[in-house]
Amino acid sequence: MPKLLVTKQDWINLGYQEFALMGISGIVVERMAKKLKVNKSSFYWYFKTKSDFIDAVVEYWIEIETNQIISTTEQALTNEEKWNIFLKITFENSPYLDFIFYLKRYAQKHEKIQKIIDKIDAERMNFTASLFYEFGYSKEDAKIKASIFYKYLIGYHEMIRNKKQPKNYLTEVISELNHFLEFKFKQ
Repeated sequence: MPKLLVTKQDWINLGYQEFALMGISGIVVERMAKKLKVNKSSFYWYFKTKSDFIDAVVEYWIEIETNQIISTTEQALTNEEKWNIFLKITFENSPYLDFIFYLKRYAQKHEKIQKIIDKIDAERMNFTASLFYEFGYSKEDAKIKASIFYKYLIGYHEMIRNKKQPKNYLTEVISELNHFLEFKFKQ
């Protein structure tokens, strides 16, 4: 057994970062091994194939970009706190925002990945719709508002790509959403 200098999670973290920066072309075992300062055999200790590795990276993305956001949001006590936490997390600029854009490109040739993306998109919109429903909107209105919200979120991230996000981004987002969605907290 080789001496393990890095963990499986170290590989996955780096894979997530590299994929977010360069897409599938960022997933080069030799280059990643150099960054981790290990031999590439370390990669194959944890992953049988590059495809297995991509699957692990996608699972990691689901965990941090969907499951953790939902979990953190649900911990809030009031609807307004939930909404504010949800907005802060989802609209925050991150150096890894391009992960989903590269993943969608990759999915064009990988049906399994496309099905995962479709499932996650539906899960995200259903969660957002549940927030709107909790605010007192009908299920149909909540679903429509969630769809508009999700599309706005995607467009927002595309527009701030490679730009410094203003400190008052949350105020701007709330103002735009209130105007566009005519969103008011219902008591």
